Amino acid sequence: MTAPDPTAAECDELVDRWLGTDLDAWTREVVRRHFDPETGSPYWLRTAAGLPFDPRDITRYDQLPDLGPTDLDLLRHNDPADFVPLAVPRPLSGRVWDSGGTTGSPCRVFYTPEMIVHRGVWRRWSFVTEGFEPRRRWLQATPTGPHLIGNGTWETSGLHGGLTYAIDMDPRWVKRLISAGKLAEATDYTNHLLDQVLDVLRVGGIDYLNTTPALLKALLRRDPAAVARLGGVRLSGTQLSPRMYREFVAALDGGICGLSYGNTFGNAAGLPVEQGGDLMPYTPNYPHVTMAVVDRADGRTVVPVGAVGRVRLTVLHRDLFLPNVLERDEAIHHRPSSGLADGVANVRPLAAVRTGVEGLY
Repeated sequence: MTAPDPTAAECDELVDRWLGTDLDAWTREVVRRHFDPETGSPYWLRTAAGLPFDPRDITRYDQLPDLGPTDLDLLRHNDPADFVPLAVPRPLSGRVWDSGGTTGSPCRVFYTPEMIVHRGVWRRWSFVTEGFEPRRRWLQATPTGPHLIGNGTWETSGLHGGLTYAIDMDPRWVKRLISAGKLAEATDYTNHLLDQVLDVLRVGGIDYLNTTPALLKALLRRDPAAVARLGGVRLSGTQLSPRMYREFVAALDGGICGLSYGNTFGNAAGLPVEQGGDLMPYTPNYPHVTMAVVDRADGRTVVPVGAVGRVRLTVLHRDLFLPNVLERDEAIHHRPSSGLADGVANVRPLAAVRTGVEGLY
């Protein structure tokens, strides 16, 4: 980050402001920015030429399905700059981030500083609401390099005042080994990661661990005492069942088990689990990220609260617009009791697209 990090008070003010945003008004602002004939996004301006209506006539969030689903393959083969409005000065300066790329070449998106701050402030909100104390020592044991989750080193240090350690992790490599049937080599790589984690835990006085459910499960098998000594763990990713959650809570021996769900494009913060861990809800990073649960056969139809369907993600940043992304996950449509946005619960891989290959993320 080049600008000063937001203070705790500024972070709280931002979340309050975002939660008070009128979604229809925000939709109009984002759509008109990306479809502006002079300063819009090159990709969306090309798309507009083939639409039977003027996208700038969209005035409500519930009209966004008229644009159809966004195929993420577009982000595999197009210049990430094509999705950034020309209102952002060229040449662009900043980071291009990759998706996991575990089912093909990765998708790539450009994040402006404003987008990085939005994601980080929401994650800090999660830390605070889950009980992670500021000015503690963290270990970031998540994908690194081109993966946005690795930016968590800034979120725990710059936004939450912590001292943060990190390890190297390439989730694509272990997934490739498993796909090729090289299970011994995949185990060797997992052990390599665990060696890094345990080395830091032995000498660093670590309070909190930020990692993936799969890697925590491996760590628990390898050294349950090391897990029990932690003050808390924060889990990121999509592969977490209620049974695994209860196992982790028991292993932490009173420590915090925080959750988040999402990917490079959009994230959701974990809310307090319900029903003894049988219900694990999340609320999206509103209003720049929204999530709906839709009928598996009809991506336009939102299922009732409490019903299960496919997760539909919409990204509404001023500098990145990705409407109606049909994720490879299914979930329960969850409505928080507070003033937070509708979200999802009990996320799991969509049955129709399961590959049978599990990795570390």
